[in-house]
Amino acid sequence: MIPLASANAQKVPPPDVPKAIQAPAGEEVVLLVHASGSQNYTCKAGTDGKLAWIFKAPEAELKDGSGKVIGSHFAGPTWKLNDSSEITGKPSAHVDSPDPDSIAWLLGSVVSHSGKGLLTSVTTIQRVHTHGGKPPAAGCDESHHDAETKSSYTADYYFYAPAK
Repeated sequence: MIPLASANAQKVPPPDVPKAIQAPAGEEVVLLVHASGSQNYTCKAGTDGKLAWIFKAPEAELKDGSGKVIGSHFAGPTWKLNDSSEITGKPSAHVDSPDPDSIAWLLGSVVSHSGKGLLTSVTTIQRVHTHGGKPPAAGCDESHHDAETKSSYTADYYFYAPAK
């Protein structure tokens, strides 16, 4: 989990993932962080009209390889580092996690940047190695309409920028 902007000599290889969520050719990992927090859900009517736990937003701390908190992940989805750099992304592909009790692995594209720092040149994000984060299997019924729940999760986020 080395921030490569300050340590290009120690390149982090991309994770071994299915083709559907591989980063585009010509991009390299510039930052790897470990997230721990929650995936938050609200009990609402789904597209089929039935009540279900609907994803609302993530809420997680982002840590470097030494376990130091270097940023946060929240609604958007947005990643903001303590260096003031911030990106918002949108999912472009997903695959089921190898762990059936964990949220999907994702590939996302950056749709906006702000601030200057490690995320300034990032164009692609991967969420892999997920553990947990799925909504509860039960508990969303009329008596819980609009209730919210948090499901603990951890994941690794790989941030990519065009290779130099």
